[in-house]
Amino acid sequence: MNKILFAVSIVVLLVSYAAAGDKKPVKPGAHDKCPVCGMFVAKYPDFLAQIIFKDGSYAMFDGPKDMFKYYLNMKAYNPSKKTADIDSVYVTDYYSLTPVDGLKAYYVIGSDVYGPMGRELIPFGKEADAKEFMKDHKGKTIVTFNKVTAVMLKELE
Repeated sequence: MNKILFAVSIVVLLVSYAAAGDKKPVKPGAHDKCPVCGMFVAKYPDFLAQIIFKDGSYAMFDGPKDMFKYYLNMKAYNPSKKTADIDSVYVTDYYSLTPVDGLKAYYVIGSDVYGPMGRELIPFGKEADAKEFMKDHKGKTIVTFNKVTAVMLKELE
């Protein structure tokens, strides 16, 4: 009997560990501001991006471009946080207008679609959607989260 309880305990611990790092998206409030540009993010739900930290705090952005600026230079925007403190990242899928995992999303760069802050990285949960959008909107390239660089962001300015 003790072996069964031990095995069940191990499974419960593994499932709990696997579920860690899966905080749900936060609905922006009227006072949530982008820490990069200062815009009120609730006005731009179609481009909303967010980083949720392990301690439950979060940062909201009016678009993925500002989210990446923050992420790539977190020390400048929030010196008390590190990338290791991040639990989840969400971006708004351009077609479905629903939150998708920003770490797994596909981003189209160089399209003719603009966000609240001008030229923008347009996010998609599915690569096929990103490819379709790229053809329809003159996109230049598709990148994943870990391939976005400060140079790419500068070129969007």
